[in-house]
Amino acid sequence: MSEGRRRKNGRAQRIRFGLVIVILGLVTFIFGAEPALFGLDRSPVLGFVQIAVFLIGLAMICMGGYIALNALWNGRQKTIAADFGLRLVSTGYVIAVFSGMADVFGFGNHPFPKVPYFGPWQGIGVMIGELIIVIGFLLLVPLPWRDHKNG
Repeated sequence: MSEGRRRKNGRAQRIRFGLVIVILGLVTFIFGAEPALFGLDRSPVLGFVQIAVFLIGLAMICMGGYIALNALWNGRQKTIAADFGLRLVSTGYVIAVFSGMADVFGFGNHPFPKVPYFGPWQGIGVMIGELIIVIGFLLLVPLPWRDHKNG
């Protein structure tokens, strides 16, 4: 079996693995954000456990997306934009975590000992973090005109 063939098979496996992680992360994210879809809603508000679960799902989406998009580069050197994209994904996740867990960390509207509450400002912060993650993923996509080896 040639080296190119082995590399291509490993690439497809990494892409599949990354996509499986993304799908599991999406299910986990939805499970935390909308447990009523699974018949498990016990509270009218999003509490600590639900916030933690959807942030774990978001982390799985970020990791799986990075694994799959990194496999698309197939050993080629990444561009500066791709490196910047990885940092944006990480930064977006940190923004989402600190926005979602603001009450738990003590700088939200309901600091300890009150019950954490996922309010509208925290939702906006999480959405901004997710938007930054999406921009980072877009920068990680290898585009054909970026391939300097062939042209």
